[in-house]
Parts: sequence; C-alpha cells; structure tokens
Amino acid sequence: MGLTATLDNYGKPAWITVMVLSFVLFWPLGLAVLAYLIGSGRMSCWKHRGARRWRERMQSGMDGWYRAQNSSGNRAFDDYREETLRRLEEEQKEFRDFLDRLRHAKDKAEFDQFMAERRPRGPGPQPEPQA
Repeated sequence: MGLTATLDNYGKPAWITVMVLSFVLFWPLGLAVLAYLIGSGRMSCWKHRGARRWRERMQSGMDGWYRAQNSSGNRAFDDYREETLRRLEEEQKEFRDFLDRLRHAKDKAEFDQFMAERRPRGPGPQPEPQA
C-alpha cells in the first residue's frame, strides 16, 4: 500500500498534518503538497458546489442570505420578518446617505477654512519683493 493510499485511509486530518509538517520542514515541499491536494481533489472542499456557493454568497454581500434560509413555518412571521428586513435595509441606506452628506459637509468646511487662511488678509501693505 502506497503513502497516498495510507493517508487516504486516515482522511483529511492526515493530509493536513502532512501538509503542515512539509511547510515547517521545507516550504517548497509544503507548496507542492498543497498543489497536489487541490489538484487531486483530496480535500473535497471544492466538490458539491461548495466553491460556487461560497463565491456567490461573497459576491452578493450576504444580502439575500437571511432570505435564503428555510421558512419558519409561520407565514405571518415570515411576512413580518421580510418587512422588517426590508425596512432595516432602507434605514441602512438612508443612514449611509446621511453619513456621506455629513462627510461632504465636513470636507467642504475644512476646504473653505483652508482657502480662507490662504487668501490675503485684505488691502494692507504688500511686502515688496526682494531683488
């Protein structure tokens, strides 16, 4: 029985241990073991739509994650939950818009202050240029 068959009998923990030890001993060997595990599908984390489901969840920003869960069995509660989530999303958007306006006003005030300090103070005597 070969090394890979023996490690396959022990399962994922054995493969992970071999990978970690190979990184500790000699990092290029660790990269080779990692590439072998990913390429051969021995870790099986990329099977059964796992990667696609994870990628879709990350791309959606988890917005629809709560809605994707199964129904509670109580339609009135599900409707209430949907309405509450919709209202919270609207409030979150309004709050983000408020923060954007607040930041813009603060930036404008700081810029106006900078420009006021930079302008000459009025028709006072101008210093003559030194030649």
